[in-house]
Amino acid sequence: MNHTTIVYITFGIVLVIALALDLGLMSKRGKEITIKAAMLQTIFWIGLSLAFWAFVWVENGTEHATKYISAYLMEWSLSIDNIFVFILIFSAFKIKKSDMGRALLIGILLAIIFRVIFIAVGIGLIDRFHWIMYIFGIFLLYTGIKLFFQKESHDSNPQDSRFFKWIQKVLPFSQAEPKGKYWIKENGKRMFTILTLVVIVLAVTDIAFALDSIPTVVSLVKDSAEATFSRTDIMIIYSSNIFAVLGLRSLFFLLRGAANKFTYLQQGIAVILVFIGAKMLIEFFKIHIPIFISLGVIVLCVGLSILISLLKPPSPTK
Repeated sequence: MNHTTIVYITFGIVLVIALALDLGLMSKRGKEITIKAAMLQTIFWIGLSLAFWAFVWVENGTEHATKYISAYLMEWSLSIDNIFVFILIFSAFKIKKSDMGRALLIGILLAIIFRVIFIAVGIGLIDRFHWIMYIFGIFLLYTGIKLFFQKESHDSNPQDSRFFKWIQKVLPFSQAEPKGKYWIKENGKRMFTILTLVVIVLAVTDIAFALDSIPTVVSLVKDSAEATFSRTDIMIIYSSNIFAVLGLRSLFFLLRGAANKFTYLQQGIAVILVFIGAKMLIEFFKIHIPIFISLGVIVLCVGLSILISLLKPPSPTK
């Protein structure tokens, strides 16, 4: 049994045990998640992610461990920005605090399933058509520049979206109080509650976020545009994505009261996207930026953006 196989098996075992603990002990139906519980869960997921990082380091060496932690930190920083949107979704649909935890967990699990599919398709396409990496580079460069100058747009109502109106036509929804249930019976007919709708919206929203995050992580892990993915590289992409997304729920409850304090995080993420987009494009000229430099840029941008946000809080009128 080689090192890569051991890493795959270990990741699978750790993930199953962690999900069993989360579902069985930390996510009871109808139970409101307190700040203390959110803190413990956040420590649990971050600690587990760092423990797996140490395991990758021991099994596969420094370079692969650096790829993993770079990808994880990138996903984690993007997750903080995503919390704004999740807060908006729960507010728009008037979801009770006691129902948020379970709905968010199910939505995230659905999003992970779709992410796994997207990553598999993306890796297959990139391995076959290397030039796709340059398209991703242009996309990330454009997205980063646009994000840097974009004003916060977290005030839009998800109920006004085309997807919301479409899903209401496709599935039968009840306007009755869900009381923690995802479907009920009305006049002998099964109807979905608003909680089911929220779960679907959360999953679709996370998939939209993945359009930025997956190309970013793939670029961090891939050695060059022409190189093929090793089995270890693929595991790093999956594990960093899944660990970061699973930790998003506890991070949501920990930061939802303070999410608006990270004013300049958007700019920090934008600079990272521009850097990674440029990194992908200069591969065309056989210029390769080592993963250690990429990690330094991610840590510096995220750290500085959070520090500046704390030192320079937003004005009351913003």
